Amino acid sequence: MPTGLSIDIVGLTKHFGSVAAVDDVSFSVAPGEVTGFLGPNGAGKTTTLRCLLGLVKPSSGTATIGGAPYAALERPLQSVGSVLESSSFHPGRSALRHLEVLALASGVPRGRAREVLDLVGLSAYVDRRVGGFSLGMKQRLGLASALLGDPGVLILDEPSNGLDPAGIAWLRHFLRTFAAEGRTVLVSSHVLGEVQQTVDQVVVLARGRLVRTGALADLAGGPPVVRVETPTPEALLDALAAAGLTAETAEGALLVTGATAGQVGHVAFGAGVELHGLAAEASDLEKVFLELTADPASPGSVAR
Repeated sequence: MPTGLSIDIVGLTKHFGSVAAVDDVSFSVAPGEVTGFLGPNGAGKTTTLRCLLGLVKPSSGTATIGGAPYAALERPLQSVGSVLESSSFHPGRSALRHLEVLALASGVPRGRAREVLDLVGLSAYVDRRVGGFSLGMKQRLGLASALLGDPGVLILDEPSNGLDPAGIAWLRHFLRTFAAEGRTVLVSSHVLGEVQQTVDQVVVLARGRLVRTGALADLAGGPPVVRVETPTPEALLDALAAAGLTAETAEGALLVTGATAGQVGHVAFGAGVELHGLAAEASDLEKVFLELTADPASPGSVAR
């Protein structure tokens, strides 16, 4: 099984004219974990990944995989699999033919094409032309392309775009399994709810600069909170207490700590309690993310 390689970004800076798309960014990604690369649109995430993959030359600093630039890797496709933004496919080619062409160009056995199509759930569509694929199917095909060389490192930019809920759940399980094998996963995303269920470590960019890096638990800390509205709060409080859940009143609602909305709804249903509102409160990760990435120049932001 391929082993994961560390990703190291040191003092990375990239200017496009007078604009610093990435400004002195440094962080590392270790094998065996899923690392979320977070930031709003325009934060510099994609530019950083393009520098890492040798698609853009940094103005200064380094971006290495296993201690070497991507271009210096002896067998790059077998070391690193990547999908940046929307992949380009020939619309007239089948999914299988697309991967077989890539395999031939990369020295990968032809049979690997069918293996990865099965791995990403496209085995029923091997002969369908890519031009008829949905966005979600194209995302899966892009991932199959990245996995063709059975790499130890996987770099994905917004991989859940276009996936339905079942596809997102599948992707989450796949990435965690991939990392559990000792491989390296770096996932760029702005879908915080999904990231919170997938990643172990986070790297947060804003306006081209690094604003936070570390364990997800340190950034997101605290148990989940569910806000629930009911015309009979006392009855719900009793039912929640019987289920071992803690709640407190707040502005005409109950805030339940340490439970999901589904769990609270189940307790209410079992107790015959009528609900008028049930929703998860914004997680600490969302709150911290918005604080870290807020633009001081935008309306409603507080300069710090």
